[in-house]
Amino acid sequence: MHRQALADHIHQLLDAGRIDDYCPNGLQVEGRAEVRTIVTGVTASLALIEAAVALRADALLVHHGLFWRGDSGCLTGYRRARVACVLAAEINLYAYHLPLDIHLELGNNTQLGHRLGIARTGSLDAKGLIALGSLAEATALGVLGERVATALGRQPLLIGDPARPIARVGWCTGAGQRFIEDAWPHVDAFITGEVSEQTVHVARECGVALIGAGHHATERYGVQALGAHLAARFGLEHRFVDIDNPA
Repeated sequence: MHRQALADHIHQLLDAGRIDDYCPNGLQVEGRAEVRTIVTGVTASLALIEAAVALRADALLVHHGLFWRGDSGCLTGYRRARVACVLAAEINLYAYHLPLDIHLELGNNTQLGHRLGIARTGSLDAKGLIALGSLAEATALGVLGERVATALGRQPLLIGDPARPIARVGWCTGAGQRFIEDAWPHVDAFITGEVSEQTVHVARECGVALIGAGHHATERYGVQALGAHLAARFGLEHRFVDIDNPA
């Protein structure tokens, strides 16, 4: 399919114009006109771009793209290397940040909830950045932590009594640690990717359990779901490439 038709479909599917973001969502770098093969990944790192080139991808679809508000705008150093690699291979680079976090079917929050067995009951905020849900039955924090470790393939950071029963859960993938201040009155535990120094104190003082499961680890699933959707809808070849990141 044509690169712009693909961009138009994703934009409409994710309602990408609905939310104010701090990066451009959509086609960030224009490549060849026709797209038949898509590689998806979390971040447009040089390693992921090189993997897409090796797989002869026509398009690379990521959650974290190349350009962010507040960047210098100068293509030097690692930024130049990334862009040069994309341009040389004529790969179309698409990036969708917050729209891919909040989508109720394909989004990172929903997809993470599926993997952790949390039934999503709604969102705490109008944008849908803070998901709310419940476990089928109350589960000890330590047991929930092991479930997270099994699902994501990494041991999470747990703040709280491992024996504490958890029933109501709030979560926000990636760097959602600041939302614990909004979520704590409504949940027994809050799950996010990153944990800041001050977040630990907030959790302890507010009496809410905190699970830090990794920024990269919690945001691997939305882009995979979107890639699978595009492959099924348009008959495209799709491959997810996981460039490991312990953060």
